[in-house]
Amino acid sequence: MATGKVRPRRSKGPVVAVTGAAAGAGRLLAARLAEREDIRKVVAIDGHRGDVPGVTWRVVDIRDPLLSNRLSDVDVIVHLDLERSPELDPRERRTHNVRGAQTVVTAAAAARVRRVVLVTSAMVYGAAPDNEVPLPEDAPLRAEANESIAGDYLEIEELAASAATVHPGLDVTVVRPAALVGPGIDTVVTRHFEAPRLLSVKGSTPGWQFCHVEDLASALELVVAEELTGPIGVGCDGWLGTEEVTEISGKRGFELPAALTFGMAQRLHRLGMTPAPATDLHYVAYPWVVDCARLREAGWKPLYDNATALRVLLEESSGRHAVVGRRVGGKEATMATAAGATVAAIGAAAAIRRARRRRR
Repeated sequence: MATGKVRPRRSKGPVVAVTGAAAGAGRLLAARLAEREDIRKVVAIDGHRGDVPGVTWRVVDIRDPLLSNRLSDVDVIVHLDLERSPELDPRERRTHNVRGAQTVVTAAAAARVRRVVLVTSAMVYGAAPDNEVPLPEDAPLRAEANESIAGDYLEIEELAASAATVHPGLDVTVVRPAALVGPGIDTVVTRHFEAPRLLSVKGSTPGWQFCHVEDLASALELVVAEELTGPIGVGCDGWLGTEEVTEISGKRGFELPAALTFGMAQRLHRLGMTPAPATDLHYVAYPWVVDCARLREAGWKPLYDNATALRVLLEESSGRHAVVGRRVGGKEATMATAAGATVAAIGAAAAIRRARRRRR
């Protein structure tokens, strides 16, 4: 695997560490920073060595209490080592995400790193029918503090909010991307578009806003280079309505009352039939569009618009099938969402299959 040589740097400029640098947005950011002459050195941190050239690799688990020993020369650290997949056990995912962020912040303070950039999500604003569209970046955080991925992000946000008191002198900036799309992204939103038909809630008017991982990387590069302070929203300009999403995806929708949708989804989750709690469905039913004012004022522009980002999502999810967030075979998905199917029918079928397995 070619890693390239670390090229000589100017003596001035910060040393920037990036966690999760072996893949995804972390890999893209590390590569972008490595090309900048005003960055003295890029330290790439991950559990395994990646292929980004021109960086210094330090292979370490971000939850390792001795992480501070690997940050002695670092000025800024951008934390991107997060787990988002609905398939992961919620406890394991939260342990990785929250304990990882805690360790990064604590280690940074111990190593006298002056600045930490934590990436969470615009999900922390919550998805609700009465949300302002778009939401200002300083809007209240209304997500539910439960076992969902949004609950992970809320705990990380609380960690960031308390950092100034717990670790005086450490500056923590929070960056909140919209629904992520790109290679390897697996979330409740991407799985929504793996369904043969798109579920909607009666009376709701969702606003679809996406953030390609390339745009997240370019935004984080600017946050580091210009020392922007947060909270900072990241996403495509504007949003898509239901008709635009239907036209681009080519998928018909089916509409159900909110009480039936969320009530049955929660029952399915309790039975272990779906990977995420019912509150995750709020993010595909209601708007949570964020205004990226701070980045816009700094001159940042996304490379992708929402329509293009949605097409990327659809291309990435091609060949995969999900119903209410649960991955299934193509035939099963088609049967489950055929004419006349409802969330209640899915729940009944799942309960019957579970009962049959127990009798065996």
